[in-house]
Amino acid sequence: MSFEQFRFDPRILSGIEAAGFETPTPIQQQAIPVVLDRRDVLGLAQTGTGKTAAFMLPILDRLMKTRSHHIRALILAPTRELAEQTHQATIRLGKSTGLRSVAIYGGVSKGPQLVAVRRGVDIVVACPGRLLDHVDARAVDLSHVEILVVDEADRMCDMGFLPDVRRILTHLPKEKQTLFFSATMPPEIRALADHILDRPETVQVDTIGPAKTVAHALFPVPDTQKTALLLAILKRTATGKVLVFTRTKHRARNLSIVLRKAGHRVAALQGNMTQAQRQTAIEGFRKGRVDVLVATDVAARGIDVLDISHVINFDMPNTVDAYIHRIGRTGRVDKTGEAFTLASPGDGLMVRDIERALGRRIDRRRLPDFDYGAFSPEAQFQSKSASAPSLPRAFRQRRSAGVPSVRALGTPPYVSRHRPVPSA
Repeated sequence: MSFEQFRFDPRILSGIEAAGFETPTPIQQQAIPVVLDRRDVLGLAQTGTGKTAAFMLPILDRLMKTRSHHIRALILAPTRELAEQTHQATIRLGKSTGLRSVAIYGGVSKGPQLVAVRRGVDIVVACPGRLLDHVDARAVDLSHVEILVVDEADRMCDMGFLPDVRRILTHLPKEKQTLFFSATMPPEIRALADHILDRPETVQVDTIGPAKTVAHALFPVPDTQKTALLLAILKRTATGKVLVFTRTKHRARNLSIVLRKAGHRVAALQGNMTQAQRQTAIEGFRKGRVDVLVATDVAARGIDVLDISHVINFDMPNTVDAYIHRIGRTGRVDKTGEAFTLASPGDGLMVRDIERALGRRIDRRRLPDFDYGAFSPEAQFQSKSASAPSLPRAFRQRRSAGVPSVRALGTPPYVSRHRPVPSA
């Protein structure tokens, strides 16, 4: 199967060839014909499966058929990195089409964005907050948009963007094609999809869950020895590019300093950095100047680096969805990868939730010759019978919705899993 079957304009095929794409991925095979047919799409697929090209190629093909001086396609993305990545993909795939794109997001000057819009653009790739700033200032007109793409919709929910998305919808024409892509489908996202999609065609690749090309391993360890264990793992494991996730900006910054002192080529990626600093870190990682990138969840979406060999969860993620998106940075586009998680004693319930999503038990590993002190990795998370007792149904429902129960919180390590997480 090749891209020629879609009967794209020759200039689109030229962009596909220049991008190095040879055959469509499963999500592209299923989604592209539906998008070309101008139907609404609910696309469900794991990260790293080629969703961007699945919607961008038919959009470019459609916009080439008629010309306009208005914004005709709007792609909403949850993070600056993903918005910039999608914008660059648009430039790469559409370089022979004459279509113009602009990326609109915060953390950088508004001036160049407005200059590009005034010169005329066909496609806007935007983060909701900054886009609304321009719309409220009447600097951006969305009244002629023909195609709306809501990309990584579940992350929109995680980051609190749903009210902004709903506001943006009020500035768009009622008659439009809407493409809705997500890796997971929590209730809030399902409700939004039901609201904005008109008789959509559902396109789903495999089940919504962790990529099958990733091997998982759990390293039980107390919090006080996580840094030492991470250094030992990096020293003893044959790795390529390694992405390490931490829960907070402070820990990402400090851990990167420790790793640099240990001789690793490392960079941090967290929300206190300027956009230029964040882009420098990502480019260094992509081009091989950096071997280890230590990041908060701001990096879980929008890092398009195909050769990440390992994702290491230095801190356990707060939800199963966050775990899925973190490990989705490795094992991309049929490549294989490994996901290591450093699990402390208070992480037992999240381990069980992740294992339910995987449908299997995660391999427990003990690093030989590492000094665990009095801690016994073998005694941690051995089986369901060794885990916390089954919880009442009402509490399980509250926990799945992210609502802690004071009665069931129990020990301080469990409470710590439900503390508000600092922004990335």
